[in-house]
Amino acid sequence: MTNVDPFVAISDPNRRYLLEELRRAPRTVNELAQGLPISRPAVSQHLKALLEAGLVSVSASGTKRIYAINRPGFDRVNLWLDQFWS
Repeated sequence: MTNVDPFVAISDPNRRYLLEELRRAPRTVNELAQGLPISRPAVSQHLKALLEAGLVSVSASGTKRIYAINRPGFDRVNLWLDQFWS
């Protein structure tokens, strides 16, 4: 896993949409692609960026890859934001 800046990863509106959907429940690429006007391979590329930033995790269930929010991955974002409220 590379160390992609999470703020760069969430700068794209499609990625923010994916995070909002995953916040509700873990989903497959096909399930996530249904709500976006982009191709399934494009959704996979967006998920890869979120994965590399540590904001999502992926697990295998048979032949399906299930994506979910990686809560510890948001710790860096929260720590950075919290400095403005302390």
